[in-house]
Amino acid sequence: HDAHLRSANRLQELCFRNGGIYIKLGQHIAQLEYVLPQEYVQTMRESMLKRCPVSSYEEVRGVFKKEIGELPETVFAEFDPVPIASASLAQVHAATTHDGKKVAVKVQHDHLLDTSVIDIATVDLVVNALNYIFPTFDYRWLVDEIRESAPKELDFLCEAQNSERCLVNFRKLSPHIANSIYTPKVYWNLSTSRILTMEYIDAKEVTDVKGIKDLGIRPVDVSNLVNKAFAEMIFKHGFVHCDPHAANMMIRPLPQDSKKWFVLGLKRPQLVLLDHGLYKELDHATRINYASLWKALVRADQNGIKEYSIKLGAGEDLHALFAGVLTMRPWERVIDPSFGHLVLDGNNTDHSEMQMYANLYFPQISELLRRLPNVILLMLKTNDCLRAVNHALVGGSTPESFEIIARASSEAVFEAKRMEKRFFLYRFIIWLEELLNELHLFGMKLWLHYQQPRRILAG
Repeated sequence: HDAHLRSANRLQELCFRNGGIYIKLGQHIAQLEYVLPQEYVQTMRESMLKRCPVSSYEEVRGVFKKEIGELPETVFAEFDPVPIASASLAQVHAATTHDGKKVAVKVQHDHLLDTSVIDIATVDLVVNALNYIFPTFDYRWLVDEIRESAPKELDFLCEAQNSERCLVNFRKLSPHIANSIYTPKVYWNLSTSRILTMEYIDAKEVTDVKGIKDLGIRPVDVSNLVNKAFAEMIFKHGFVHCDPHAANMMIRPLPQDSKKWFVLGLKRPQLVLLDHGLYKELDHATRINYASLWKALVRADQNGIKEYSIKLGAGEDLHALFAGVLTMRPWERVIDPSFGHLVLDGNNTDHSEMQMYANLYFPQISELLRRLPNVILLMLKTNDCLRAVNHALVGGSTPESFEIIARASSEAVFEAKRMEKRFFLYRFIIWLEELLNELHLFGMKLWLHYQQPRRILAG
């Protein structure tokens, strides 16, 4: 424990001193709960998401001068020199436009473009050297992912386009929850590749349980909304926000919502998604295979789990390990046919079991991560971020979360099947499959209703 903690603190200091890409790597480490000791994960998670180094106001003014040709105090009627948030690549300042609108201005850290290329090359050299000395320590995939995603994340105009496309996808492909998802409006005339001006959002951070309750919103409803939003993105849109950690999601009451939940007068939540720099697009085959795998995981279908794990690149020998990494459950729990077999309680036993498997199967996990395509690695990262958010909100994963995944993944699979062939007999068989699937989902709902009073009493 002491050695891990000492090393984690040294690694944290290295990331902060070098900044930029190194902090991005630290954020990745914060999500590798299934392969790294808890000391590394916890140290990075507590520091890399919210306490990143801050650029001086003079550096901010320099970026404005290079990008817009004017200083921030001229571009805006008011500009707060003290940032309200700082991340690995940029920091955010509150400002007011000349027509009186309050905005959030994201300003890239100075010299980041100049240093990012050499930083990636340096990390690449170190990781390759480590892999040469210790063959089982293979994190070259992490450098490959950073090399591919960094240029897109450093272009704030690309981020703005992702933000707008995300909202359009919900309106077109997921209208049933579109009103519950929001992205801040972009002020294109005040934005460049290194400065992004957006609507200022007054909301609570997604893991601020007390603040959310003070708004009259239940944390479990927030958890379910987050799970629905990302299930829709992954299984139906194929265009996924891959950095959904707590600092990138906010919650506010659904605007203009007159409905009250139950007799308690609870408000419905609206999820505000921030930081749209890191998105991944799943091609049709990958999206459907991934949806089919999750459908099989929820159903504890061993043959389906094996088939789609192989199709996604895990290989015949590591399909059970892949299922374990996705669900954070040992194989015997993954294939348990009971409805709640994938539910994580978030207790110390869960964490101890997870760390034991990480230690026991370290070489195999490293090999699995090497094999999987980058897009699936980012889905793993997304899962890990969402798992951490759910843990903060409800202490683990709720049974409802797997009902949400089961429904979204099944709908994506059946929609793809209907598009393949249009013969009457084939469509009739699909209809029967859907009927059986609905019966299974109905069984899950009954089980949830049975569990609800027990959970309330336990709480």
